[in-house]
Amino acid sequence: MRLPAAQSLLHGMVASYLVLAGLAVGIPLTQSEAPKLHGNWSRRAPLPTKRGEVAVAELGRKIYVLGGTALGKSASQLNQEYDPTEDRWRDRAPIPHAVTHAGAVGFNDKLYVIGGFTRDVHVGALNLVFEYDLATDSWRQLAPLSSPRGSVGVAVVGGKIHAIGGRGLDKVTVATHEVYDPSSGKWNEAAPLPTARDHMGVIVVDGKIHVIGGRTADSSDNTNLHEVYDSAANSWQSAAALPTARSSGAAVHYQGLILYAGGECKRGETFSETEAYDPKTNRWLMLAPLPAGRHGFGAAVVGQYAYFVGGAVGCGGGSLSDELLVFRQP
Repeated sequence: MRLPAAQSLLHGMVASYLVLAGLAVGIPLTQSEAPKLHGNWSRRAPLPTKRGEVAVAELGRKIYVLGGTALGKSASQLNQEYDPTEDRWRDRAPIPHAVTHAGAVGFNDKLYVIGGFTRDVHVGALNLVFEYDLATDSWRQLAPLSSPRGSVGVAVVGGKIHAIGGRGLDKVTVATHEVYDPSSGKWNEAAPLPTARDHMGVIVVDGKIHVIGGRTADSSDNTNLHEVYDSAANSWQSAAALPTARSSGAAVHYQGLILYAGGECKRGETFSETEAYDPKTNRWLMLAPLPAGRHGFGAAVVGQYAYFVGGAVGCGGGSLSDELLVFRQP
């Protein structure tokens, strides 16, 4: 039976309210509420300090949120650890130098924080590289990058750390690709990124580095490029383009897929889209969108969940967030 227009409108309003209410108390969205999409979102304990442009990495089944931009657009030294089992945060030893827009990765019981800026927007690019030892809760400084750059993509392949792309002191994007060998403590050059850019998603799948999206200049100069690096051949090739061109989103390898969520900026608003790439089919699919658009946040996976933390809901760093959003694919 067809409902009268007024009743139909009321029914839609009630359904929308129930979805929003579910998010507010951490109840996952169900497939019936988003029949054409996959996965659901919920919330966990918020980040103790609202921050955008953070670096996020997983180490020892815990998640670390490093540096970023706090109030006043100043870079932060914060190193905050989240334990998914306890749903609890704690402060760890701060980074020796305040940094925002850094790259970070966890590897072999260490965290590596690479490059970054001293201040928004893209001011004071750094060549600094720091290593955090989880066992001693302490930092040490390593050999620097060949040149200062922030918004750099970082990944580990074959026990070596790759620092890709970014933006230098002149605020111009670069295609630089350097590889750090922890055993020798030295950096070496590798095949440059085919298209210079920064603020991109960088994820390793089956020993290959996927560089997705990003920007070539300003936040309006977004790209949907998807380029894949083979370290064995020291060469790049193209893969299926990101369906929605955007930058400064959060990327993570989750259940065989590369998830790319959020970003900036479309008509003055952040993106809420969450899209997933399947390396086996070279195709993208749409997942349930973020509860609200955001950018400058990071992601990590522990167990059956992908965790997305921090960022800014508004473009250009407006409305900093302390939210810890959790995605699960049933």
